[in-house]
Amino acid sequence: MEWSERMEQLYALIGHLVQLLALWWQQLAERLWLQREQLRLWLEQLGVPAEQSLIVLYACAYLLVTLLVLLLVWRVMRRRRPVTDRAAPQQPSIAAQDAAAVATKPVTGEATEALTRMADAPLSLFERMRRGLAKTHDALWGRLDAVLGRAERIDAAVLEELEEILITADFGVKTTTALMTALQQRARSAELTAEAVRAVLREEILTLLRAEVAPLDLSASQPFVLLVVGVNGVGKTTTIGKLAQQFKKQGRSVLLGAGDTFRAAAAEQLAIWGERCEVPVIRHNEGADPAAVAFDAAKAAVARKVDLLIVDTAGRLHTKVNLMEEMKKIHRVLGREIAGAPHETLLVLDASTGQNALVQARLFQQAVGVGGIVLTKLDGTAKGGVAVAIAAELGLPVRYIGIGEGIDDLRPFDAEMFVDALFAPPARSTSEQS
Repeated sequence: MEWSERMEQLYALIGHLVQLLALWWQQLAERLWLQREQLRLWLEQLGVPAEQSLIVLYACAYLLVTLLVLLLVWRVMRRRRPVTDRAAPQQPSIAAQDAAAVATKPVTGEATEALTRMADAPLSLFERMRRGLAKTHDALWGRLDAVLGRAERIDAAVLEELEEILITADFGVKTTTALMTALQQRARSAELTAEAVRAVLREEILTLLRAEVAPLDLSASQPFVLLVVGVNGVGKTTTIGKLAQQFKKQGRSVLLGAGDTFRAAAAEQLAIWGERCEVPVIRHNEGADPAAVAFDAAKAAVARKVDLLIVDTAGRLHTKVNLMEEMKKIHRVLGREIAGAPHETLLVLDASTGQNALVQARLFQQAVGVGGIVLTKLDGTAKGGVAVAIAAELGLPVRYIGIGEGIDDLRPFDAEMFVDALFAPPARSTSEQS
């Protein structure tokens, strides 16, 4: 195995362990918060002062989670240790024998043609969407099917379980309440069956996602100015690169403005995307005034008569007033150089942050007038319901969603396809199909 492959495996392992540690810590913190009073009384009985009981409690929880992770690392490393005993020849496994037997069987022309078609056939857009939303699908449809499958009738207890499922998939309390109200109204007018529950949820979610907002019209202005904002680490620069590639394929001329002058190597990262997409990039030195970058980018866009100008910005917390004021300055500079600019402000959100993404969207909308959402990392989270919460509570359209790491995995949001992917039954395995 090459050294680079070993390093990639090591990085992947570390990433999984960090995610596992974060998940354990979150679940443990929630349990401790729910039972904090009982645990604090128990600690006080052991002689811990009341004002220090909560700190001791969280310290013990942190040590427990850390020990569990270390134990997991030790177990993984033991399994990866090569076997040194070579005295007895190893017999091939049953699976290997079966594979060898299949490989030695003669393959007919029809079978060869079918296998070739299966290998060469590209995944459909719906299949890519379905795979990208697999974790959210399992958190919603899988649990929903389990509850409805074992319920003899849809009563208050079943509806309570359904409510919990929606909240854990990060639909949010307000959106979940609206969905449960629709189910209860249906239950008053007719008997509520398992199929009726699925149909009502699908219909209501689809209605919430179809926000009454005009689609993105790049022909409304030339150049059309697209400002991209968001907090650190959500994938703004990568999103800009993927958008530039898509618009370039559509035959549009694109110019990028590297307005993130704060993060180290941010302009270099955007320049790499520009080279890859063959799109020019306007940039200044690190630490320069981002409004000055916006000014030069706007001037260049007008002079070169490009169709689209995409301006990157530094990641900023929605709670930092000075950074938001800086964003407003960029707005003013762009609007002074190009009438109506920025014509669209896209907020990039990390779907894996769940309800925190909704909080960010609300505060950014108040500060800089967000017009649309780009929801990234949907393929790595079970919290895809936040897309519904954002559309329902803020009335903001989800313009694009990220369902993978490939350049074509940033897709324009299709509400109906999104809902179909969430509610599609699990794919049948090859053995089941045969």
